[in-house]
Amino acid sequence: MAQKVLLIEDEAAIADSVSYSLRNEGYEVQAAEDGVAGLAAARNTSPDLIILDLMLPKLSGLDLCRMLRRESSVPIIMLTAKTDEVDRVVGLELGADDYVTKPFSTRELIARIRAVLRRAKGAAEEDDETRLEAGEVSIDLSRRLVTVGDKPVHLPLKQFELLRTLMTHHDKVLSRDYLFETVWDSDYTFDTGTLDVHIRWLREKIEKDPSRPRYIRTVRGVGYKFVAEADDRPH
Repeated sequence: MAQKVLLIEDEAAIADSVSYSLRNEGYEVQAAEDGVAGLAAARNTSPDLIILDLMLPKLSGLDLCRMLRRESSVPIIMLTAKTDEVDRVVGLELGADDYVTKPFSTRELIARIRAVLRRAKGAAEEDDETRLEAGEVSIDLSRRLVTVGDKPVHLPLKQFELLRTLMTHHDKVLSRDYLFETVWDSDYTFDTGTLDVHIRWLREKIEKDPSRPRYIRTVRGVGYKFVAEADDRPH
């Protein structure tokens, strides 16, 4: 069965070109030209992936991303014509899994789509173990659900995979190279800053005091480790 892609883009030329290319690649494509229509389509069609323009009429891409993340873990790739990195960072922090800057080639976009869907499929497949637990942090792998105490915590795909990797190898120091190669696609250029930013975001989601993390510890000069038996010492 073809995977369903929802394209939310108000520029007709871009929407037509991307839709045509994706259909040629075997994807089932539905398009929406504004944020309100895109939200309705996302709720009604349950797409496998959403391509979301940052600048949309009626409802902005950032607002729409925020709303979708309250309801769904569907992978989201944001399209942005802006060069200001703040907009990209905000989009990722709100829950987008990747972004592509306009102008872009359809070949690049399709490569990003494949990478994100591959990660999403891997995260959804059941492991021999269906649950990871450490302290108050728990991951239900079969449902891709993270809870801290009794509170569910939504994590975008890469943050989820990062936490999953750290908890799977709890109490072991994992190098930055290993984490990046495991969580990010091989097409990405290694960037220490990218990994460190995602670690910071992850700490903000699961740590009571992100500035004094109990679980995700920094091992200077090497990488990070997840400490299963947490204590209250500063780190």
